[in-house]
Amino acid sequence: MPNRRTTLLLPFLASPALIGPAGAQTAAWPQRPVRIVVPFGTGGGTDITTRLLTPKLAEILGQPVVLENRPGAGGVVGTDAVAKSPPDGSVFVLSTLSPIGLSPGLPAPMPFDPLRDLVPVAPTAFVPIGLAVTTRGLDSRTASDFIARLRAEPDRYQYGSSGIGTSGHIASATFLIQAGARAVHVPYRGGGQVFAALSSGEIHFCADIPSLLKPMQDAGNARALFVATEQRSNILPETPTAAEAGLPDYKAYSWYGFFAPAGTPRAIVERMAAATDQALADPTVKARFDELGTPTMRGFNPDSFAAYVRDEVAYWVPRVRALGIRSE
Repeated sequence: MPNRRTTLLLPFLASPALIGPAGAQTAAWPQRPVRIVVPFGTGGGTDITTRLLTPKLAEILGQPVVLENRPGAGGVVGTDAVAKSPPDGSVFVLSTLSPIGLSPGLPAPMPFDPLRDLVPVAPTAFVPIGLAVTTRGLDSRTASDFIARLRAEPDRYQYGSSGIGTSGHIASATFLIQAGARAVHVPYRGGGQVFAALSSGEIHFCADIPSLLKPMQDAGNARALFVATEQRSNILPETPTAAEAGLPDYKAYSWYGFFAPAGTPRAIVERMAAATDQALADPTVKARFDELGTPTMRGFNPDSFAAYVRDEVAYWVPRVRALGIRSE
């Protein structure tokens, strides 16, 4: 997407540069297992990619890396828990665009300030998004057909997401605004629950990573209508882009990244950032991320990631507010 949003991002997606070494003062860290909180349930993109990354991180850091799923409120609960944790390098959160840049645009007050209460450490993956419909009792094969159904029966259809303010929620809400249609949002506690609901026909559509939509399509339980990328996805090559589907202005994506509680010593932040970049450079890790269609985001240091996060918050918060989403 050669626009303002990706002008900043693409050089980092392409860069193989490693972050410089963290300094002798970090040699003592870590002396105990490192805990990583994933603020979503099992089976979603954050959970899958973090589980791919943690073994290599443990190898690099020389200590066990323990993953803890702490879902709730679209990633806000788990991210807030880490924001309020001791800043001693014992815990990080693998957070996403959702609680960092989207949820602050919702009317409900945030329990933490993502720019004040967290320290950006390192991003891990850029996440494209596609939109899929169930095939259980719904025979929509194109976006135009589905939009016509939505317009004909406002609020009859339901869509799911991993929670209010998540990328999947905002992507679907943006789709409805651009389609001039209405549907009912059903928030779940994780991607796995959303996919089960779509496959069974409990909900009618959702927006998520193409690689996670593909198994449902292959099983005949769902159909991807479009992907929000400039080029067709190599994961779903037969699925049109949003522009090809008649939505040229549609934009949706996410990203994942590590954050630490504010006040975490700079030396620890730098060492964790360097370890993350090194883990992402591992050929096996990179290959698995590529298979998922979530390209690694390398070449960042804590300062450049912090600048990226600030830019994302400034871009997305007013756009989420403009959607007029109510607390549900």
